Amino acid sequence: MPPGHRARRLRRPRPAPQAPPRPAPSAPSAPATLAPGPSGLTPVFQHGPRTGDRTVALTFDADMTADQGARAAAGEHFDHPRLIATLRALKVPATVFMTGRWAEEYPDQARSIGRDPLFEVANHSYSHYAFTGDCYGLPTVSADRMRADVERAYDVFRKVGVPDAKPYFRFPGGCYDRTALKALTPAGVTAVQWDVVGGDAFATDAKAVAAQVLEGVRPGSVVVLHCTRSAAPTTERAVREAVPELRRQGYRFVKVSELIAAANGRG
Repeated sequence: MPPGHRARRLRRPRPAPQAPPRPAPSAPSAPATLAPGPSGLTPVFQHGPRTGDRTVALTFDADMTADQGARAAAGEHFDHPRLIATLRALKVPATVFMTGRWAEEYPDQARSIGRDPLFEVANHSYSHYAFTGDCYGLPTVSADRMRADVERAYDVFRKVGVPDAKPYFRFPGGCYDRTALKALTPAGVTAVQWDVVGGDAFATDAKAVAAQVLEGVRPGSVVVLHCTRSAAPTTERAVREAVPELRRQGYRFVKVSELIAAANGRG
């Protein structure tokens, strides 16, 4: 060291500040369901709370029965992509009750709907056969096959890439009895009915369908409509008529899961 120079202390570099640990991501909450009904039967949900919170759930049944494959192959359309596009354009959340047979026929559409956070997919059976006798002329499924029919639909949803089908079930035709409710108890689903019939099945007048929806809606309502060009060709136009008017009246569109959560006091 040269004379007259003092040794300098070497400073150790300060450690870089540590970023606070990120909280672990919370597990997604399970979808709201209803408690079992009397005698442990499958619970039935019809509408949400009739409160000042003006919510309404539009639901669409994607119908296709197990014996309609030949008609689809011949060119009949059981899907309704324009309706789904309109719901997206209008930013309307919705619950689609889908049959397993529909998802098999239109796997790309089923997957697209199921992966879009605007929508939720629920179960409308695999076959769209009736769970009671004398239900709009539908073929019937026997009581010992009811649970398997519902679970088969969930299997199809997983196979085509629907990631999170909800534990909600809509009876084909809305027809059910105590036997059907008992048969589905082990499946752990909540049966979802409705309090507003849209009247779009086989309708030809979109304005009349929209008017029927507007007349029936109350806070907490569940509206039943259809997602099939074959049996409900006016639905998309009716939705374009009804949605702006319901919003003008102060209604907010929600999915069925939100109404059930509100009914449980979780909303």
